[in-house]
Parts: sequence; C-alpha cells; structure tokens
Amino acid sequence: MTVPKLTAALAKEYNDLFNRCEMAPDKMTEVEGVVERILQFQNRYAPIAAESTVPWYVIAVIHDMECGLDFTKHLHNGDSLKRRTVNVPAGRPKTGQPPFTFEVSALDALEYDGFTAWSDWSIAGICYKLEGYNGWGYRAHKINSPYLWSYSNLYTRGKYVEDNQWSGTAVSRQCGAAVILRRMSDHGTIDLVSAPSSKLTDAATLAEVPRHLFDG
Repeated sequence: MTVPKLTAALAKEYNDLFNRCEMAPDKMTEVEGVVERILQFQNRYAPIAAESTVPWYVIAVIHDMECGLDFTKHLHNGDSLKRRTVNVPAGRPKTGQPPFTFEVSALDALEYDGFTAWSDWSIAGICYKLEGYNGWGYRAHKINSPYLWSYSNLYTRGKYVEDNQWSGTAVSRQCGAAVILRRMSDHGTIDLVSAPSSKLTDAATLAEVPRHLFDG
C-alpha cells in the first residue's frame, strides 16, 4: 500500500496515543527487563547512531522488535548475520560478504528504510517511521499497530501471524516499540519532544519499501 503522509493530523494521532498509553500491569516486569537490557547495550548502539544520525534508542527498539536484542541477527528482520537476509527484505546487505557484523547490517537496514534521510525525531516522527518499518497493513484493519502499542491499553488483539497472513483473534506476545519508549521516557532515560518538524508535515507521499507485517 502507499505510505501515508506525516500530516499534522497523523502527528496529532501519534502524540495523543503516546500520551494516553498505559502499560498493561501484568506486563510491567517483562517490559522493565527489556528496558534494562537496552540500557546495558547503549554503548553498542551509540556508534551506529553517530554514523546514521538515528537516535540510539530508536535503533534499540527496532533491535528488540526484530531480533529480541540478539546481536547475531540482521536488524532488517531478525535473520542470521551468517548470510544475507532471506525474508523480506531479502538479499540485504547487497554489498560485502557474510558473515556480517551487526553494525554493518544495522546501517544497511536504517538506510534501506529511509531512517538515515529522516530528521524528525519527535514522538510523532519516531512513531511514523517505526510503524512504516513493520508495515502499514494494520490500518486497513482499523486497529493500532501492535508493533507500536502491544502490551498497552491501546491494543487488544489482531495481528499478522505470518507475512501477509492476518488473524483477527491472534494477540501479539511482544511489547510494542512505542510502549518501550514511553517507559524509557517515564523513567527519564530519554527525552522525547511532541512537536513534529514543520518541514515534514507536508512531505510528499512515498512509495512503501517491501516490509514484513509479521511480528512476534
């Protein structure tokens, strides 16, 4: 499908959701564990952030969503670094020879999905890029993407159980990226801003790069 623009209306939607986000009480211990592990790896993300200009915590939540914070997997989709990616997007990185380092793969993934050309790291800008990283298909089912909002009051059920295979009853068993960021923000670990960049609110609609919609 075509990628929606990050309009003022969509930015408001993301900001409102982020502000209303409440973590499920029974998931608190699990999420705190994820946050603790992310903080332990901050120095590993820092050089990638410096080269890509993508905030380290954005890289971190993608790493958790795609790889379960495993540094032996591609940031693109969690495939093994021992070979090029097999699942969508397949054949990445296109240059170099496997096995790849996590850093090389991560930089390729961020460039492939347009993160290195992005500059709006507000709450809305981050949520927009993260939702696009997984895919926009959840909007067709009129639910908030679990890739962002799972384990919160903003998501109940419905997910892609395989690439492009939808189930209205399946429930995500992985904490959403925005929920992790909200928890980190609540702790004061990161400082997120609400106001989106004005130069991006009227950005042209972009063609979506191939993405998988399956999440754990």
